[in-house]
Amino acid sequence: MENLKNTLLLLSQYGMGTGDEALGLQLVTNYLNLMNEEAEPPRFIALYNGGVKLICEGSPVIDIMKELEQKGVKLLACKTCLRHFDLLDKMEAGIAGTMMDIVQLQKAADKVITL
Repeated sequence: MENLKNTLLLLSQYGMGTGDEALGLQLVTNYLNLMNEEAEPPRFIALYNGGVKLICEGSPVIDIMKELEQKGVKLLACKTCLRHFDLLDKMEAGIAGTMMDIVQLQKAADKVITL
């Protein structure tokens, strides 16, 4: 896989793709596991809308997200989205930020991947 060193991964939903939620969660789990195996995973992962649920209590991928964070991947979740879903106090990884923070990450990244 190409170098992901200065890549921003945007996760906008609870899972990957549309349709069956269980399949979407399986797909995002597989994808994040592969990212975790990379020598240089993405530099940043920004989460908004339903994607913020992936770094909160009860997430099926919380352990993977914590491992990515331990490897130096910065996880940023939209604070407005966290409030909307009443999850601000249920985050188990990453930090809460603003939409402006996400825009700044997009501007600084060499590549942006949106799932």
